[in-house]
Amino acid sequence: MTARQIMTADDVRRAVVRISHEIVEKHGGTDRLAIVGVQRRGVPLARRVVDAIEEHEGVRPPIGALDITFYRDDLSMVAHQPIVKGTDLPFDVNGLTIVIVDDVLYTGRTARAAMDALMDFGRPSAIRLAVLVDRGHRELPIRADHVGKNVPTSRDEVIRVHVTEFDGADEVVIDRLAVAEVRA
Repeated sequence: MTARQIMTADDVRRAVVRISHEIVEKHGGTDRLAIVGVQRRGVPLARRVVDAIEEHEGVRPPIGALDITFYRDDLSMVAHQPIVKGTDLPFDVNGLTIVIVDDVLYTGRTARAAMDALMDFGRPSAIRLAVLVDRGHRELPIRADHVGKNVPTSRDEVIRVHVTEFDGADEVVIDRLAVAEVRA
C-alpha cells in the first residue's frame, strides 16, 4: 500500500477552524484560556488555532510550546541521545484552562507525558486536549476533547501529518508500516 491522502490542506484548515470554535464554546469565551502545542507538529497547529480564535473572537489567547522528551515512558527505546526541542511557556499556567494541541492521538502516552510536563510548571484549573487526528488504539484512559478527524486504523498503519512549516505542505496521509517496522 502506498501513502493515501486522507486530509487535504483545505480539510486541515477547516478542522483547525472548527476546533478553535469548539474550544471557545466549551470554555465559554477566551478569559483564562491558553493554548500549548506539543513539540513538534503540535506547535504550528496550536499557532493556527490561536490565529483562528483571534480572527473570530478578537482576542489572542496566550500560546506556548511544550517539549515532552524527558517525560516519555519509552525514552530509552526512542533514542540514545534524544533531540530536545525546548519548552516555551511565556505565561503562568496556574489557574488557567490549558488546551494541549497535538497532531495525532494514538496510544495516549504522548498526551500523558504532556500533562506531566505541564504540571511541572504549575497547577492549571483544567487541561483539555485537541488533536488533528484521533486514530484509536488507546493504551491509557485518555480521550481528546476536540478532534479534527477520527480515522480508524490498524496497528500496522501509520498516520503522517504534514504541515507547511516543516514539510512544505499541509496534508494528512495514511500508510502501512514496512514489515521490519511492525516487528520492532
